[in-house]
Amino acid sequence: MTNHHIGRVVIGCLTAGLVVGLGLVLGPLGGAQEHVITGTVLLAFASSWALLATLSLLWTDQPQRWAVMPAAFMGLAGAGLLTFAPSGTAIDAVGWVWPPLLLAVIAVTVVRARDLHSRTRSWVVYPLLGVYALCAFGGGYQTIRESIDRRMYVAPGQLVDVGGHRLHLNCVGSGTPTVILESGLGETAAYWASISTAVAHDTQVCVYDRAGRGWSDPASAPQDGVAVATDLHILLDRGHVPGPLVLVGHSSGTLYVRIFAGRYPEQVAGMVLLDGQPAEAFERLPTFPAFYDGFRRVSALLPSVARLGVGQLVFPANAGSLPANARSLRNEFAELPTSLAQARSFQNLGDRPLVVVTAALDAQAGWLPLQDEMATLSTNSSHRVVPYTHDALITDQTAAQTSSQAIRDVVHAVRFGTTL
Repeated sequence: MTNHHIGRVVIGCLTAGLVVGLGLVLGPLGGAQEHVITGTVLLAFASSWALLATLSLLWTDQPQRWAVMPAAFMGLAGAGLLTFAPSGTAIDAVGWVWPPLLLAVIAVTVVRARDLHSRTRSWVVYPLLGVYALCAFGGGYQTIRESIDRRMYVAPGQLVDVGGHRLHLNCVGSGTPTVILESGLGETAAYWASISTAVAHDTQVCVYDRAGRGWSDPASAPQDGVAVATDLHILLDRGHVPGPLVLVGHSSGTLYVRIFAGRYPEQVAGMVLLDGQPAEAFERLPTFPAFYDGFRRVSALLPSVARLGVGQLVFPANAGSLPANARSLRNEFAELPTSLAQARSFQNLGDRPLVVVTAALDAQAGWLPLQDEMATLSTNSSHRVVPYTHDALITDQTAAQTSSQAIRDVVHAVRFGTTL
């Protein structure tokens, strides 16, 4: 028997699993769904433990048969995710099961790893098992926190079944036209609080959470812009929200209101676009393709990371639904190219009132000319360039007043038939 140093075998095998796992999810599998990301990483880690058990038996005089246990657990879990969990809801269902099982496997492995007579036991194996234990504790805490939050925090609005899932809808104020606020990518209805409160003094304002965000149920599959617009149409009908409508979209929410207006023009009386995402982003924003590719890969990792309770450290006050929200963000971003193409088909609002508000501060190259072009969607439009950042139009109190005023101006124009 060739007596290779057991320490080199341990380091080589476990490092190989880490490198292969990260290489796959950041490389050819970049941007994949949560079950693919998590399942692939688990299989890579399982292979590294199995390789340790095999090579230590073949190449050294210290066979480490105990490594079969974490290999079997991670291999079965990874294969199960890839085979039986095409949606995040299946992973949600086992959130109560896998943390205690993993902790049990770790405890047994720690005891049996005493057969490893090498400094790598203390320097490599035990620290790695410690990381696994932290993941188990984090995953268990995330599951418990979500369960508690569902009981403690009740949706402020109503949950409306739109066919297979429920969407959260919250309307305040009274009067017509009704203002519909469409959130940007990854945001929930809650971030409209300042604007909805201000505009509700003049008319009815409705905010909602798209599928998988906030209090809304996840959809069975990723949704493109047409699916989002269809959901909104059904939501307003079943939620008994009267028209005519003034659609307000911020950032990528602009795509969804444009698609809605193209599919249901009889319901739309006016529109406000708050630093909206141009439908021609891939073709005419020089830095956007590279940004999209990078963020698509990063956003795909967020659901798996959030499920381990990491989000609790960053967003402790509102982290109960972070895995679902992260999954929704990943799905929306993956469908963004399709949604952009769908939004391009809508190019004419006629003479219905339109206000385009553009955030000039820190605007990327090519952004301002495309904002000018969006203002030509209507012959009755106003383009307002303001010295704020993209997010400030919603989140900053002063900048949000500019957004609220733009909405009021369109409401007034619709109500009295005036020009902007």
